[in-house]
Amino acid sequence: MKKKKKLPVIFAFIDSQNLYLGVQSQGWKLDWRKFRQYLRNKYNAQKAYLCIGHVAGNESLYAFLQESGFILIFKPTLEYKHDGKVTVKGNVDAELVLQTMIQYKNYDKAIIVSGDGDFHCLVEYLAQKGKLLKILAPTTHYSSLLRKFNTQNYIVRIDLLRNSLEQKKTGIRGRSKP
Repeated sequence: MKKKKKLPVIFAFIDSQNLYLGVQSQGWKLDWRKFRQYLRNKYNAQKAYLCIGHVAGNESLYAFLQESGFILIFKPTLEYKHDGKVTVKGNVDAELVLQTMIQYKNYDKAIIVSGDGDFHCLVEYLAQKGKLLKILAPTTHYSSLLRKFNTQNYIVRIDLLRNSLEQKKTGIRGRSKP
């Protein structure tokens, strides 16, 4: 009798701001539901932790993201004025690193979704421990600190997946074609 090969447990840890702004800088919008499905289908990611700044009034967005299969890790945000313009700041780097380490014993491999060099030490640690599966960078303009991981085939550029992950306009606000 053959034993079934146990599939590795894969978790994704996502810097929502880096992903959102990176894709937006390329002139398109990410379909979050399709992205979660991509993580599930391509990498068998059982859990996807989305680190995101909490802004009052965005509850419907948060509900949609949760319905799409993300586990939200909130960071309180700060509002400040600069040149008369209100800016909301919610850097989630520490939350992503902390969540990755809190969950460390619960996954076999991790996917880090960000092109931010601030995650270099985390990515390096995961690679050394054999727990890094992929780094999903939103654009070609990811940090030079992460470039060495490209030679080890860890980097996947999300901008190259635009055709399958782009939000299609349907006339229904905030939704994409099924």
